[in-house]
Amino acid sequence: MAAAKPSCTPKMNMYMVPNPPMPACPPGLEYLTQVDQLLIKQKVELIEALAGFESNNKYEVRNSMGQNVFYAVEENDCLTRQCVGPLRPFTIRVLDNFGQEVITVDRPLKCMSCCFPCCLQELEVQAPPGNTVGYVLQQWHPFLPKFIIENEQREPVLKLQGPFCGWSCLPDVDFEILTMDEVNKIGKISKQWTGLLREAFTDSDNFGIQFPMDLDVRMKAVMIGACFLIDFMFFESNN
Repeated sequence: MAAAKPSCTPKMNMYMVPNPPMPACPPGLEYLTQVDQLLIKQKVELIEALAGFESNNKYEVRNSMGQNVFYAVEENDCLTRQCVGPLRPFTIRVLDNFGQEVITVDRPLKCMSCCFPCCLQELEVQAPPGNTVGYVLQQWHPFLPKFIIENEQREPVLKLQGPFCGWSCLPDVDFEILTMDEVNKIGKISKQWTGLLREAFTDSDNFGIQFPMDLDVRMKAVMIGACFLIDFMFFESNN
């Protein structure tokens, strides 16, 4: 009896772009269809920790096994970073492991005072660059951090709500992803404790994002953008 031949089926590459492309999935976001959680780690900048000199934020986006999926970097000038601080407008470019830009996150300059409900925070997410897939809009509330997630047609799709003090120094701070009627919680964005020294001397944070596996991949990309906005609004130190 002949011995069974070893299988020649190649192992799936987690970063391989499906061919042909997935329908209704923006190019570069195919991997997001396979995940229901992400870890976003802000990289510690030594010059910030030692001198308090604000540099462009950089992030690593990882899967649940700790493998890098995307890399994100803020694009800004030195004067804006030092003078405007966490209020600053920014463009964050999200790159895949091949160095291709797959998501662009744009935040215009807005105030952050609850006394001016006509000038609230907002964010536009494009995937790929030039193709808008959604928006994050701050919703006025006197006590709670609240946001509306809109699709590319500016139609409300989901809500995002934080605790009474979004900037709380509790070990973990959760921003819940809710349906529009605020009845069902379908996920969350969590700011996670990174250790006493790191919390005290840097503004480098860890975040976890959880969402349904079958959530529209474009909304998953918008949630990544929402995580960046939450970081700047509530956890970015003001020099």
